[in-house]
Amino acid sequence: GGENLGEANTADRSKDEFLATLAHELRNPLAPIRNAVELLRRTAQQSSEIERVQEIIGRQVGHMTRMIDDLLDVSRITLGRIVLHKERIRLDVLLQQSVEAARPAIEAARHELTVSQLAEPVELLVDVTRMSQVIVNLLDNSAKYTAPGGRIWLSAWREGDEVVVSVRDTGEGIAPQLLPRVFDLFTQADSTLERRQGGLGIGLTLVERLVKLHGGSVEARSAGSGQGSEFLVSLPVASSAPADDPMHDPPRQAEASPGARHGRRILVADDNVDAAESLSLLLQASGHEIRTVYDGAAAVEEVQRFRPDVVFLDIGMPRMNGYDAARAIRALPGGRDVVLIAITGWGQAEDRRKAAEAGFDHHLTKPADPEVLHRLLEEVGTGRTAARPGTAG
Repeated sequence: GGENLGEANTADRSKDEFLATLAHELRNPLAPIRNAVELLRRTAQQSSEIERVQEIIGRQVGHMTRMIDDLLDVSRITLGRIVLHKERIRLDVLLQQSVEAARPAIEAARHELTVSQLAEPVELLVDVTRMSQVIVNLLDNSAKYTAPGGRIWLSAWREGDEVVVSVRDTGEGIAPQLLPRVFDLFTQADSTLERRQGGLGIGLTLVERLVKLHGGSVEARSAGSGQGSEFLVSLPVASSAPADDPMHDPPRQAEASPGARHGRRILVADDNVDAAESLSLLLQASGHEIRTVYDGAAAVEEVQRFRPDVVFLDIGMPRMNGYDAARAIRALPGGRDVVLIAITGWGQAEDRRKAAEAGFDHHLTKPADPEVLHRLLEEVGTGRTAARPGTAG
């Protein structure tokens, strides 16, 4: 059976590679949709119907982005491509942040949420984004599988060197034969046509894998169908450490440069024409002067002609990819002063590192949030020096 196992592993791996690629490709069309919705939002004359329709599109693009992110995360964890960025955080702060993120789903279903915290503060050493994702997924799960007007309890207590976070609900519960499989990929308790809830059934798989990556464990409990369920996450408590933790230094304020608020000269390069077009229109609407090209080589040529302040480069482009284009631009006379922003469907730490090495100043994942774009362009001072993080010398 040795070679069969090898074959199974290869098949598994190619399935994971496929999922990662699928998620990445699905992200691409979301970018122009998100940009287009934002542009519509900024147009003046608006009826209430149009506003409602925009909200619907915006909300659904958000749902889709989250589902695709989950899919990408699960495949990346399986392929061993996720890196945790751990920092110290108080448990109560973490739970508070998670509750805020899950609130819309809970309120939409008119559930009553009760949060009970530990009396004494406890610190964890976790990747805050990932651990928040774990708790939000559990709260979302409860909100989803509990009939409207139900109850959800989020509580935490200490057990020795561990903290236990519990999410309990009055929901559908889990049949005994399903309990052992509830964390398996793509398990959906109810695969009938009448099931009330969509989704890929990856939320709990993601929860389990992320908790394990943090050296913790997770357990599902339920008295059976219709009896509600409880999920228990156990995590190690952070060892007591000095209070002057460098992680908590106040961020340095970028000095506002004189030209900061005015329009910039911006070059957009993306081989997805709709993505390039919608981003250009969005930036133009904010008062910037824009040129658009559709491959890396054209971007390098256009930089010499147009002399932009900022260049947005898609990474996967024909004739010359974004990394090579960035290196070529940096090598041009004056190319060190251009602000280079990578836009990509991949959001892994690995890609951020590659982008920094190629000379990018910033890295955005598609579909980029218009608000984030706006803030980024406000921060980008004119007359920058060549000494940037990630590109020494």
